[in-house]
Amino acid sequence: MASSVILMSKNLVVYYSRKGENYFGGSIRSVSKGNTEYVAEYIAEAVGADIFEIETVSEYPEDYMRCTEAAKAELRDGARPELKRTLDSIDGYDNVFICGPCWWGTYPMAVFTFVEGLDWSGKKVFAVMTHEGSGLGSSERDLRKACKGAEIAGSMAISGSQAQSSRKKASDWAKGCLE
Repeated sequence: MASSVILMSKNLVVYYSRKGENYFGGSIRSVSKGNTEYVAEYIAEAVGADIFEIETVSEYPEDYMRCTEAAKAELRDGARPELKRTLDSIDGYDNVFICGPCWWGTYPMAVFTFVEGLDWSGKKVFAVMTHEGSGLGSSERDLRKACKGAEIAGSMAISGSQAQSSRKKASDWAKGCLE
């Protein structure tokens, strides 16, 4: 009787998430855990992934409106905010889920600081955005440019106000990505 070997791919979830004041379907409220963090954790749990939080050295303003203006200025200027830590390599991973809030139609610039320094050759990348009406924005196109050599293999948008209750949706989607 022949035995079969099952090769498991190695998965990574990378995310940026805003704590503090967030926009929820027409109102602003303060949260101790950001919307994207919930979704990232659900995905990591579902596919057995390592998880990495992108954190900036300089924090964004606590006030939501001031934060959105800072994010808009970073996008306009093509800024690459300094990160507290990063990864030197993603060589051990086959699949990378890149999660973030949709700020002005794309990921926060800190996400691009993270991805631009890595070798994406042969990786499958999945775009994940939390939003309050803008969906995926240009996230897939922007990742295609920033993650040279990667295959953008799928994407998912989840309303930020639904993020905390999105465990099943996020888990089912992530598992389906790897089938």
